[in-house]
Amino acid sequence: MMNYTNKLLTNYLVVFLIALTGIVFSACGTVTEPEPGHSLGIASIPNLRDMGGYKTADGATIAKGLVYRSNQLYAISESEMLLLAKLGLKNDFDLRTAAERNSQPDELPSGVNNIWLDVMADLPSSGPANLNALLSDPQKANIELGDGKAEEMFKTAYRHCISLPSALTAYRELFLALGNENQLPALFHCATGKDRTGWAAAAFLTLLGAPMETVKEDYMLSNDYILPMYDTLIQRFVAAGGSPSIPSAILGVKEEYLAAAFDEMQTKYGSIENYFSEGLGINAEQQASMRNLYLRKE
Repeated sequence: MMNYTNKLLTNYLVVFLIALTGIVFSACGTVTEPEPGHSLGIASIPNLRDMGGYKTADGATIAKGLVYRSNQLYAISESEMLLLAKLGLKNDFDLRTAAERNSQPDELPSGVNNIWLDVMADLPSSGPANLNALLSDPQKANIELGDGKAEEMFKTAYRHCISLPSALTAYRELFLALGNENQLPALFHCATGKDRTGWAAAAFLTLLGAPMETVKEDYMLSNDYILPMYDTLIQRFVAAGGSPSIPSAILGVKEEYLAAAFDEMQTKYGSIENYFSEGLGINAEQQASMRNLYLRKE
């Protein structure tokens, strides 16, 4: 029974955030000009970040204002929508499941195309993951998610981002669009903007030549913007006897998760360039075109 439960949790861990999200924050007044990789400061979209501004290993700068990563675009206030509109987005790429989209559909400025690319579509769709219920039952969570079990499930999910046919299809369509100047500015997101979005952002930065330390730093910044959303839930969970390591393992990000994706990519393809060419069908010429589109030499 335990193995069956763990299998279900592994297969459905990406949808558990439906019940945990939906928190509405007060609107902020302006979109700030942040450091590279940092939040744009729209309160109900805390993980909305410009992918530009980073330096590559050879000294180029990734252009700002072209590609954004984000958490889900839901429960956005009128004033925040005006701020979102200022980004001038043409396309919004939604990497979530059908259940996630139906529960909390994207809210977008007028004229923005909403494109659905379900990364995890090839996972079985019957049976609930019920991770929210586990977080509501700390003792059960300690048994089924403690002692590194939650971390192992997430590492499996990150390997799915590399190996699932639906993931390859979704990321191919995303990166083909991001390589087309006419499709920009664009935004891509999942539920909290940390896992499916986290791999997309890491692959994007790596292909453009960002150092691995930069890629990791950008990835880990999700903890700064997502974990505070769940402070009350985490405190309640721990106060009721839950292991403090469990909420951070499933609500945040860990370097070992991203490492699992890169390990899978290296095993299957050998390099980021081969991942794009062999896995996603984006050839060397198209990859070079992407670099020319985004990189600015000083």
